[in-house]
Amino acid sequence: MLKSDLVKAVENSKLTESLLVKLNKLPNKTALTTAYIGTLEALKAKHAWNPYSKIKYVKVSMQTMQSAINMDKENMEIRFMRFSIQHYTPSFLGFSKDLTADRKEIVKHYQNGNFGVADQTLVKNVARFMVDSNRCTPEEVKILKKYI
Repeated sequence: MLKSDLVKAVENSKLTESLLVKLNKLPNKTALTTAYIGTLEALKAKHAWNPYSKIKYVKVSMQTMQSAINMDKENMEIRFMRFSIQHYTPSFLGFSKDLTADRKEIVKHYQNGNFGVADQTLVKNVARFMVDSNRCTPEEVKILKKYI
């Protein structure tokens, strides 16, 4: 439910805001919940028209994503969320510093066939996104393509 709502929120600012309010009210947030909050904060930047607000939201998002990663460094889904945010953020803003580390961590999961609680659809979609991002080495692409 949350994952499908998150996909819809990419194009819907009202849904982004309502999901963010709902998740922020949760007590004892898990690493994954924290990462969803960080992703929604990044979507607020996408929906904002003011350049200053966009930068502010991305900055907050990156802090939230780092908190989520600090809580669960091995979680492929969290690493992927941060990778995708940084992939779409213009590099000149300086928020794309973790792309290489996240890419390597994500590929490591595919190399080891270790996806934790990620379902098959997520595994396939992440592999496809990573290949399509053109940020992977030819060797990494070979590993990822086995899962597409």
